[in-house]
Amino acid sequence: MSHHAAPQANALILDHRLSLSDAGRIARGELAITLSDEAMARCQRAHDRLGRIIAEDRHVYGITTGFGPLANRLVGAEHGVLLQQNLVHHLASGVGPRLGHVQARAIVLARLMSILQGVSGASAEAVNRLVAVLNSRLAPAIPAKGTVGASGDLTPLAHMVLCLQGRGEFIAPDGTIVLAEEALRQIGYPPLDLARRDGLALVNGTSAMTGIAALNALAARRAIDWSVALTAGLAEVLGARVEAWHPAFAEVRPHPGQAEVAASLRARVSGSARVVQRPLAMRRLTGVGGMTERVAGQDAYTLRCAPQVIGAVADTAQFHDEVVARELQSATDNPIFPGDDDANLALHGGNFMGQHVGLASDALSSALVVLAGLCERQIARLTDETLNRGLPAFLLRGPAGLNSGFMGAQVTATALLAEMRATGAASIHSISTNGANQDVVSMGTIAARLVADKLEMLFQIQAILAMTVTQAIDLREIEGPDAFSPAAEAMRRVVRRISPALTADRPLGREIEAVAEALSRIDPPEA
Repeated sequence: MSHHAAPQANALILDHRLSLSDAGRIARGELAITLSDEAMARCQRAHDRLGRIIAEDRHVYGITTGFGPLANRLVGAEHGVLLQQNLVHHLASGVGPRLGHVQARAIVLARLMSILQGVSGASAEAVNRLVAVLNSRLAPAIPAKGTVGASGDLTPLAHMVLCLQGRGEFIAPDGTIVLAEEALRQIGYPPLDLARRDGLALVNGTSAMTGIAALNALAARRAIDWSVALTAGLAEVLGARVEAWHPAFAEVRPHPGQAEVAASLRARVSGSARVVQRPLAMRRLTGVGGMTERVAGQDAYTLRCAPQVIGAVADTAQFHDEVVARELQSATDNPIFPGDDDANLALHGGNFMGQHVGLASDALSSALVVLAGLCERQIARLTDETLNRGLPAFLLRGPAGLNSGFMGAQVTATALLAEMRATGAASIHSISTNGANQDVVSMGTIAARLVADKLEMLFQIQAILAMTVTQAIDLREIEGPDAFSPAAEAMRRVVRRISPALTADRPLGREIEAVAEALSRIDPPEA
């Protein structure tokens, strides 16, 4: 077995393990790949075992039988190729908008990683085409809807196979549609035929939900980092007490996310003259009479509890990432071909069930809504003149009443949060289907897609928060000379490259989207 090209100098050599960060780079077309000799040998051994099964006319699902509830119908060897093609044909029933370019490439990568575990039986021709697609930067056009994530992601993967057969469309990085036949010419391969029984090996597995979830993992980590950065900036604007972020709190309540977020918040406000470092208890109650005296006290929970809220989200994201990373380097087929002896030449089971990814995606989905809720409340506090400690209403810089500042943007943030809340867990909605063969299903791909949608809205809410925090920094500098931290200044520069200061009302929709796109693409600057 050989791969389609010699190793490239800047290529990652794939074996059977892959980090989420490298998966993201490959999906985005930033990193070429080639296969290790060990990976190729594993895949060849599994393909040889499949050849033995066919030669010995053994009873194996999808090879000598029909599919799903028709697995009790034997199919003669002479119909093997047609059986595989009909599998792809009947499953290619996806509908709705296409998955994104990077999402589709992540699906191809996840399918390749499953095969590289060495028990799928896919041919060298099929494996090499997956590698070639990823190195071409093209992506198969895959409809987003139609999979319940139980017998794997059969429907989206069937559309991927049609593209490999020269039937369908590919998507270029700029969104241009390329007919599949022309795309294969560009890639340098003829259309794939299924004579080697590759249909089942290519469509059976959790690759769609896993590919999408891998991208979600990376985006969620960036959103968490931005929430920390924006919270630190808000703290400087509002003159918050950083006592609440003292490391002692995490020492007596040792959740790792809480400790990490608190440490990051402290680091980001380092060098700021605007936050209050002195603990409240350092103040002595001298000269206080019997009457209640109004003094500056503790900050609202949007600042004081930020390590606990963002930290809990970070810990949930860590759980999600561990599940998805494990799934990315798993064989999710049925059947699998693990060994050469008769007892495990082919084993029938349920590794295609996407429950792990579904539950992890739902957990992350809930965590992202919590994070969005924090950001939306931070925007509300910053734009409310009764809560923002002396800043103008809605951070306007023109005559009050004539200009409304960020009033409309604040309502947009609330609307986005409401929309994020409108969909809950997907994995709990199992529905029996497929003639009661798939009588429990994971809905894992729906769960992963919902997370991707919520991440897009979360970044838009964070964009509004970034624009309001930056506006507030400008206003505070007008008030007086107290210095902001280098991290806050660096964050302001990022926003100001896209969105100028708001000195009079103007349409902000396009700017919000542009800032959101930037936040989703770059990490917060440290200084």
